[in-house]
Amino acid sequence: MNWNTYISLFEDIIAKKNTATPYDNENFVNYVSLNLTRQNRWFKRGVILDELKEEIEKISEPQEWILISEPWCGDAAHSTPFIYMASQLNDKIDFRVNLRDGNDSLIDQYLTNGTSKSIPILVVRDKDGNDLFVWGPRPKKAQTLLLQHKEDETKSNEDKKIEFQAWYNKNKGVDLQMELLEKLRSLR
Repeated sequence: MNWNTYISLFEDIIAKKNTATPYDNENFVNYVSLNLTRQNRWFKRGVILDELKEEIEKISEPQEWILISEPWCGDAAHSTPFIYMASQLNDKIDFRVNLRDGNDSLIDQYLTNGTSKSIPILVVRDKDGNDLFVWGPRPKKAQTLLLQHKEDETKSNEDKKIEFQAWYNKNKGVDLQMELLEKLRSLR
């Protein structure tokens, strides 16, 4: 699906036009609403780094950027706007979103640590459908923080969530963009 269809899915879930599982659960509807707000904030305030812009503008062969995500995913709310904005800088990039849930054949090819269906995942392919690189499910520093949180039994889950969101807010998409830049440069 394209980006606009993906965003329409958020709106349909919030308006309760889509009540398929898990969106028949009010908690998931609340996650989707919060994630849409976060995404909109990044579209207003997020800035694509000049170095990343320059590298994307150098892309001379068609690429397909496939984002595997879901509206309920908190990590995606902080990453997908930057990925989408970056993809729009070069018309040789064909961007689309594939939902993770209900599409096991795709996500099963890109498991985190070989076992986890963590999202978002960005798969960048060449014009022949060969994978050039895969990014995700979150910036490396955020992944480190998540692993620390899993080991730390002294903090409440709520405190961990607050700390995690604070990391994303303070980072402003910089680590994600630098990781994409590194991967794009490695293609040369």
